[in-house]
Amino acid sequence: MGRAKPSYGSFGTAGHIAHPGGDAPRLVAGGAAEDHIWREDGGWTSPILAALPHTTITVYNEHAKANQTYSGVPLTDLLTQLGVPNKPHGKDFRLYIVAQGSDAYQVVYSIGEITPDVHDGTVLVADAVDGKSLGNNGLFQLVATGEKRPARRVRNLVGIRVLTAP
Repeated sequence: MGRAKPSYGSFGTAGHIAHPGGDAPRLVAGGAAEDHIWREDGGWTSPILAALPHTTITVYNEHAKANQTYSGVPLTDLLTQLGVPNKPHGKDFRLYIVAQGSDAYQVVYSIGEITPDVHDGTVLVADAVDGKSLGNNGLFQLVATGEKRPARRVRNLVGIRVLTAP
């Protein structure tokens, strides 16, 4: 008898922020492999994310030619709430993350790249930069340390899916 396929969630859906019942924009949990499974609590709003323990990272922005300090919640902390292992082993390394901005820009991270147990870098769902809101970059932005250039930063983050490679 085969092992049951684990079900992991994700934030958002392909290309939009959910506004259930006219509420504030939120990152919504759902989706595993090809399925979409929605979290009962509806996801993370700005106030919910702001209440979670924050980490601060400083990264160089080659466009602004300056260091910027971001504050937010490590992506692994949010994914762990959805059942994604924080110390992956074996087949867990088939997991990968697809993050999407409101402009449909997408980036990919392997589970190993976002897990501190495996990688020295930090991938953060930021809600502030240099002590201020993200402004034109939306409510949430995905940023990471250890990147040579900001190609995988996602402004106005609206969705993150956890998928499994074949």
